[in-house]
Amino acid sequence: MEDIIFSSPLGPRVTEVVPTDDYKLLLTFTSGEKKVFDVKPLLDIPVFKPLSSKKFFNLVKVAYGSILWPQDIDYCPDTLYMESVPYEI
Repeated sequence: MEDIIFSSPLGPRVTEVVPTDDYKLLLTFTSGEKKVFDVKPLLDIPVFKPLSSKKFFNLVKVAYGSILWPQDIDYCPDTLYMESVPYEI
């Protein structure tokens, strides 16, 4: 067992999430960056269909450095970071 696999360091993780009325998430990352992630393109994917209900969408919370909805619907934190855009408060 001399083969050791070293992974690259984790990217920034989510520390805060705020859902908006237009199916976007305002995200704060461990790096201090604040970004916006647009969820609308995901709503046609079967696993994300429940998010089309505004009431369900608003149940999003931070979990394990990422985001989570009921029914174990989540999203990769690295993808959230890479596909979101900066925003100013």
